[in-house]
Amino acid sequence: MLTHFPQAVPEIPVSSVTKAAEYYVNALGFHLDWHSEQHAIAGISQGECCIFLTTPPPGKRPGDAVVWLNLQSRQEVDELHQRWQASGARILEAPEDKPWNLHEFKAADLDGNVLRVFYDFTWEARSS
Repeated sequence: MLTHFPQAVPEIPVSSVTKAAEYYVNALGFHLDWHSEQHAIAGISQGECCIFLTTPPPGKRPGDAVVWLNLQSRQEVDELHQRWQASGARILEAPEDKPWNLHEFKAADLDGNVLRVFYDFTWEARSS
């Protein structure tokens, strides 16, 4: 019986797999692992984070995805925000502490898919 799941891999609908992959590599610092023009899909990664970029099936539109990236500290969130901003990434919201105990910022890809980068500081709130 399976008791441990592997890390989930989100599938992000994009209008052009090639252009999206270039953006994720050049603006967001991901690595292009593989790309199939024939099947309109690419695999990208950075560290332990893996994402598939695909041309959406009928009924699903580019820009419909939200991907949460859970980092280990406020400092990591702030540093990634600075790096992405400097590389020309589309930043939607600057980093800030939210009432739901997340320090987060939002960025978007070329199609409007949202990347929510966060650090969960719930444990800090409990210990104070």
